[in-house]
Amino acid sequence: MYCSRIRGQMRRNSNFSVLCSSYGMLGINCNLLTSVSLFLSKVYGPVFTVYFGMKPTVVLHGYEVVKEALIDRGEEFSGRGSAPASEKPRKGHGILFSNGNRWKEIRRFSLVTLRSFGVGKRSIEDRLQEEALCLVEELRKTNASPCDPAFILSCAPCNVICSIIFQKRFDYKDQTFLNLMERLDEIVKIISSPWVQLCNAFPVLLHYFPGRHGKILENHLYLKTYIIEQAREHQASLDINNPRDFLDCFLIQMEQEKDNPHLEFTFENLAVTVYDIFIAGSETTSSTLRHAVLLLLKHPEVTAKVQEEIDRVIGRHRSPCMQDRSHMPYTDAVVHEIQRYIDLLPINLPHAVTCDVNFRNYLIPKGTTILTSLTSVLHDDKEFPNPEVFDPGHFLDECGNFKKSDYFMAFSAGKRMCVGEALARMELFLFLTAILQKFTLKSVVDPKDIDTTAIVNGLISVPPPYQLCFIPV
Repeated sequence: MYCSRIRGQMRRNSNFSVLCSSYGMLGINCNLLTSVSLFLSKVYGPVFTVYFGMKPTVVLHGYEVVKEALIDRGEEFSGRGSAPASEKPRKGHGILFSNGNRWKEIRRFSLVTLRSFGVGKRSIEDRLQEEALCLVEELRKTNASPCDPAFILSCAPCNVICSIIFQKRFDYKDQTFLNLMERLDEIVKIISSPWVQLCNAFPVLLHYFPGRHGKILENHLYLKTYIIEQAREHQASLDINNPRDFLDCFLIQMEQEKDNPHLEFTFENLAVTVYDIFIAGSETTSSTLRHAVLLLLKHPEVTAKVQEEIDRVIGRHRSPCMQDRSHMPYTDAVVHEIQRYIDLLPINLPHAVTCDVNFRNYLIPKGTTILTSLTSVLHDDKEFPNPEVFDPGHFLDECGNFKKSDYFMAFSAGKRMCVGEALARMELFLFLTAILQKFTLKSVVDPKDIDTTAIVNGLISVPPPYQLCFIPV
């Protein structure tokens, strides 16, 4: 990613107001884009334009302007912006990259259905606690030997999603489960790669040049085929009065709306919606868990305080539950600080304006892609002193109580915020406390030598590989 030329003067025309034009190729590395965004915001203010290839994209930098767009004027900024490599396999279906009425209907249905199966409520807690026990048991099998925890930490959130979608839990060594996990992991790594970010800037590359982007289509087809096979099996044993899982609910909705001339509930939308839920609900949480364990290795003094709180509030024999969180302010602060610090989606998924918008005295034409810098919010030094330092104190008041922050936008904000936020919050708290309740984390290198820098940062911040020992306590 580079910014080959910056035009300093303000340019205006009847359709679009441009504070700054960057000619060249942007988007290959989020860290670099964030640096460029910080520089340009200091020169031209919190709203400016960059060019991805030949396409103008408006960047919003800083809490005030991001909040104004995504929350205060959420409907106008609720469109999904252009990301050709992710759009191509979806063809406008699903939740993440659909628009208009289709997006509204599918998102509304997904939120209602996930809540009906307990997402964000105590009714799903038993399922998460059971998975936490399985996770702990799998970690125990490492026999305190050095291991890379990436696979095991990915299994737990993926299994939770499988139980909600298919009413099915897999053994961690089940070959079908391993195939699903491998495909999902590969998709995330590819879409975060420099090559795919280049393809997003110059979509012609997707059509005429070979590259790893072809694996996205291949893996998408594999997952889509599996999902439709599961849906067909569900259809054969469907009881409309007793839906078992997300697939059943979608199939029931399909039957109820089969005569609707504007039908959105189709097998194509079902497959892509479930695919989106998998990507959003398993890979993001597993990446956060991997980052979390690495940060806890890097900061043993933080880990020790969390374990002291676990001993005092929960003990060593009872499973952690969500009620414990309100009595564990330090642990709650650590979980929030992990998410703030790792900045999982630095520039968020692209938004778009749904109509011509007058925004801070600039006219933004309908359909213009909007990038919201979540880094500029999560690393705001006025809200979080020394934002580049990992410090749970960012979420604690002077008395040691947990302190909420409006700047905590790890799940984005507004109408496009993550549909699985409530589930992810529960998983992170329960899985991390379960691990720290049962194990001491022992690094294979001096904690001072641990590098927590993400190795891939094109879309999602992917943590570097590492090893540690899980020592039973």
